[in-house]
Amino acid sequence: MTEPYLTIAKNTSYEQVIKKSRFICTIARIASEEDAQATIASIQAANKKANHNCYAYMLGDNDQIQRESDNGEPSGTAGVPMLESLKLAKIHDVVAVVTRYFGGIKLGAGGLIRAYSNTTTEAIHQAGLIQRVKQATLKITVSYSLHDPLLYYLKENQLEIAGEEYGVNVVTSIYVNEDELTMVKKSLTDRFNDQLQITEGPHRFNEIPYTK
Repeated sequence: MTEPYLTIAKNTSYEQVIKKSRFICTIARIASEEDAQATIASIQAANKKANHNCYAYMLGDNDQIQRESDNGEPSGTAGVPMLESLKLAKIHDVVAVVTRYFGGIKLGAGGLIRAYSNTTTEAIHQAGLIQRVKQATLKITVSYSLHDPLLYYLKENQLEIAGEEYGVNVVTSIYVNEDELTMVKKSLTDRFNDQLQITEGPHRFNEIPYTK
Protein backbone atom coordinates (compact mmCIF):
# COMPACT_ATOMS: atom_id res chain seq x y z
CA MET A 1 0.00 0.00 0.00
CA THR A 2 1.41 3.37 -0.94
CA GLU A 3 1.82 6.00 1.74
CA PRO A 4 -0.75 8.81 1.88
CA TYR A 5 0.07 12.07 0.15
CA LEU A 6 0.60 14.52 3.00
CA THR A 7 1.21 18.24 3.05
CA ILE A 8 0.71 21.08 5.51
CA ALA A 9 -2.84 22.20 6.27
CA LYS A 10 -1.97 25.90 6.23
CA ASN A 11 0.95 28.26 5.68
CA THR A 12 2.35 29.45 8.98
CA SER A 13 5.31 30.93 10.87
CA TYR A 14 6.85 29.70 14.10
CA GLU A 15 9.39 31.62 16.19
CA GLN A 16 11.60 30.66 19.08
CA VAL A 17 14.60 32.22 20.83
CA ILE A 18 17.67 30.04 21.42
CA LYS A 19 20.55 31.61 23.35
CA LYS A 20 19.41 35.09 22.37
CA SER A 21 19.17 34.28 18.65
CA ARG A 22 15.71 34.52 17.05
CA PHE A 23 14.83 31.63 14.76
CA ILE A 24 11.69 32.16 12.66
CA CYS A 25 10.49 29.36 10.40
CA THR A 26 8.02 30.22 7.65
CA ILE A 27 6.53 27.16 5.97
CA ALA A 28 4.30 27.27 2.90
CA ARG A 29 2.74 25.02 0.29
CA ILE A 30 4.15 25.28 -3.24
CA ALA A 31 3.28 23.90 -6.67
CA SER A 32 6.53 24.65 -8.50
CA GLU A 33 10.13 25.76 -8.04
CA GLU A 34 8.99 29.24 -9.10
CA ASP A 35 6.60 29.23 -6.12
CA ALA A 36 9.42 28.16 -3.83
CA GLN A 37 11.84 30.81 -5.07
CA ALA A 38 9.15 33.52 -4.87
CA THR A 39 8.42 32.57 -1.24
CA ILE A 40 12.11 32.58 -0.36
CA ALA A 41 12.65 35.96 -2.07
CA SER A 42 9.64 37.46 -0.27
CA ILE A 43 10.90 36.37 3.14
CA GLN A 44 14.42 37.59 2.38
CA ALA A 45 13.02 40.99 1.35
CA ALA A 46 10.96 41.20 4.54
CA ASN A 47 13.97 40.27 6.70
CA LYS A 48 16.83 42.22 5.13
CA LYS A 49 18.45 42.82 8.51
CA ALA A 50 18.48 39.13 9.39
CA ASN A 51 21.85 37.38 9.51
CA HIS A 52 20.59 34.34 7.60
CA ASN A 53 17.55 33.18 5.62
CA CYS A 54 18.16 29.46 5.18
CA TYR A 55 15.75 27.27 3.28
CA ALA A 56 14.74 23.80 2.17
CA TYR A 57 12.01 22.60 -0.11
CA MET A 58 10.65 19.40 -1.66
CA LEU A 59 8.48 19.05 -4.75
CA GLY A 60 6.70 16.17 -6.46
CA ASP A 61 4.71 13.13 -5.36
CA ASN A 62 8.00 11.30 -4.90
CA ASP A 63 9.98 14.39 -3.81
CA GLN A 64 11.81 14.40 -7.14
CA ILE A 65 13.05 17.95 -6.53
CA GLN A 66 14.89 18.71 -3.30
CA ARG A 67 16.82 21.90 -2.62
CA GLU A 68 18.44 23.42 0.46
CA SER A 69 20.68 26.34 1.39
CA ASP A 70 22.72 27.23 4.49
CA ASN A 71 22.74 30.90 3.40
CA GLY A 72 26.03 31.68 5.11
CA GLU A 73 25.77 29.34 8.09
CA PRO A 74 28.53 26.68 8.37
CA SER A 75 28.07 24.00 5.69
CA GLY A 76 25.51 21.36 6.60
CA THR A 77 24.21 23.08 9.75
CA ALA A 78 20.99 24.63 8.42
CA GLY A 79 19.62 23.61 5.02
CA VAL A 80 20.23 19.87 5.38
CA PRO A 81 18.71 19.60 8.90
CA MET A 82 15.69 21.56 7.66
CA LEU A 83 15.32 19.23 4.66
CA GLU A 84 15.57 16.22 6.97
CA SER A 85 12.75 17.63 9.11
CA LEU A 86 10.54 17.87 6.02
CA LYS A 87 11.42 14.29 5.05
CA LEU A 88 10.77 13.01 8.57
CA ALA A 89 7.28 14.53 8.48
CA LYS A 90 6.72 12.84 5.08
CA ILE A 91 5.19 15.99 3.62
CA HIS A 92 5.25 17.02 -0.03
CA ASP A 93 5.27 20.25 -2.03
CA VAL A 94 6.42 22.55 0.78
CA VAL A 95 9.11 25.16 1.33
CA ALA A 96 10.54 26.09 4.72
CA VAL A 97 12.60 29.23 5.32
CA VAL A 98 14.28 29.78 8.69
CA THR A 99 15.27 33.37 9.35
CA ARG A 100 17.94 33.89 12.01
CA TYR A 101 18.67 37.09 13.88
CA PHE A 102 21.99 36.45 15.65
CA GLY A 103 21.92 37.21 19.36
CA GLY A 104 25.64 37.29 20.03
CA ILE A 105 26.13 33.78 21.41
CA LYS A 106 27.59 31.15 19.07
CA LEU A 107 25.76 27.82 19.11
CA GLY A 108 28.39 25.58 17.52
CA ALA A 109 27.66 23.11 14.70
CA GLY A 110 25.59 20.76 16.85
CA GLY A 111 23.60 23.61 18.34
CA LEU A 112 22.86 25.09 14.91
CA ILE A 113 21.72 21.73 13.53
CA ARG A 114 19.34 21.26 16.45
CA ALA A 115 18.07 24.84 16.24
CA TYR A 116 17.27 24.74 12.53
CA SER A 117 15.82 21.23 12.69
CA ASN A 118 13.66 21.87 15.76
CA THR A 119 12.36 25.22 14.51
CA THR A 120 11.29 23.61 11.24
CA THR A 121 9.66 20.67 13.03
CA GLU A 122 7.72 22.99 15.36
CA ALA A 123 6.49 25.00 12.36
CA ILE A 124 5.23 21.78 10.75
CA HIS A 125 3.37 20.88 13.96
CA GLN A 126 1.84 24.34 14.10
CA ALA A 127 0.74 24.18 10.45
CA GLY A 128 -0.93 20.79 10.89
CA LEU A 129 -1.19 18.07 8.26
CA ILE A 130 -3.76 17.19 5.64
CA GLN A 131 -4.00 14.19 3.35
CA ARG A 132 -4.75 14.87 -0.31
CA VAL A 133 -6.85 12.12 -1.87
CA LYS A 134 -7.40 11.94 -5.64
CA GLN A 135 -11.08 11.41 -6.37
CA ALA A 136 -13.25 10.93 -9.45
CA THR A 137 -16.81 12.13 -9.93
CA LEU A 138 -19.29 9.41 -10.82
CA LYS A 139 -22.61 10.41 -12.39
CA ILE A 140 -25.29 7.87 -11.57
CA THR A 141 -28.48 8.02 -13.62
CA VAL A 142 -31.47 6.28 -12.01
CA SER A 143 -35.25 6.25 -12.29
CA TYR A 144 -37.22 8.14 -9.64
CA SER A 145 -38.31 4.84 -8.14
CA LEU A 146 -34.70 3.92 -7.40
CA HIS A 147 -33.64 7.37 -6.21
CA ASP A 148 -34.41 6.87 -2.50
CA PRO A 149 -32.78 3.41 -2.40
CA LEU A 150 -29.72 4.91 -4.07
CA LEU A 151 -29.51 7.72 -1.50
CA TYR A 152 -29.82 5.14 1.28
CA TYR A 153 -27.03 3.08 -0.29
CA LEU A 154 -24.76 6.11 -0.59
CA LYS A 155 -25.34 7.12 3.04
CA GLU A 156 -24.78 3.55 4.21
CA ASN A 157 -21.45 3.42 2.35
CA GLN A 158 -20.39 6.96 3.33
CA LEU A 159 -20.14 8.18 -0.26
CA GLU A 160 -20.24 11.97 -0.62
CA ILE A 161 -22.89 13.46 -2.92
CA ALA A 162 -21.53 16.18 -5.21
CA GLY A 163 -24.92 17.24 -6.59
CA GLU A 164 -28.15 16.13 -8.23
CA GLU A 165 -29.97 16.93 -11.47
CA TYR A 166 -33.66 16.23 -12.05
CA GLY A 167 -35.11 15.50 -15.48
CA VAL A 168 -36.65 12.42 -17.03
CA ASN A 169 -34.45 10.54 -14.55
CA VAL A 170 -32.33 11.65 -11.61
CA VAL A 171 -28.58 12.12 -12.06
CA THR A 172 -26.77 11.87 -8.74
CA SER A 173 -23.07 12.79 -8.77
CA ILE A 174 -20.78 11.36 -6.10
CA TYR A 175 -17.09 11.59 -5.21
CA VAL A 176 -15.14 8.33 -5.10
CA ASN A 177 -11.48 7.79 -4.21
CA GLU A 178 -9.61 6.72 -7.34
CA ASP A 179 -8.33 3.51 -5.76
CA GLU A 180 -11.93 2.49 -4.93
CA LEU A 181 -13.50 3.25 -8.34
CA THR A 182 -13.68 -0.31 -9.66
CA MET A 183 -15.07 -1.66 -6.40
CA VAL A 184 -17.73 1.08 -6.07
CA LYS A 185 -18.87 0.70 -9.70
CA LYS A 186 -19.23 -3.08 -9.29
CA SER A 187 -21.00 -2.73 -5.95
CA LEU A 188 -23.51 -0.24 -7.37
CA THR A 189 -24.13 -2.34 -10.47
CA ASP A 190 -24.69 -5.50 -8.40
CA ARG A 191 -26.84 -3.79 -5.77
CA PHE A 192 -29.20 -2.26 -8.34
CA ASN A 193 -29.20 -5.21 -10.75
CA ASP A 194 -27.67 -3.16 -13.56
CA GLN A 195 -30.65 -0.75 -13.54
CA LEU A 196 -28.54 2.40 -13.39
CA GLN A 197 -26.12 4.15 -15.70
CA ILE A 198 -22.69 5.20 -14.41
CA THR A 199 -20.39 7.65 -16.18
CA GLU A 200 -17.09 9.03 -14.94
CA GLY A 201 -16.67 12.80 -14.66
CA PRO A 202 -13.92 15.22 -13.61
CA HIS A 203 -11.26 14.33 -11.06
CA ARG A 204 -10.26 16.42 -8.04
CA PHE A 205 -8.09 16.41 -4.93
CA ASN A 206 -9.98 16.13 -1.66
CA GLU A 207 -8.18 17.37 1.44
CA ILE A 208 -8.91 15.76 4.79
CA PRO A 209 -7.30 16.41 8.21
CA TYR A 210 -4.56 13.90 9.03
CA THR A 211 -3.36 12.68 12.39
CA LYS A 212 -0.73 10.00 12.89
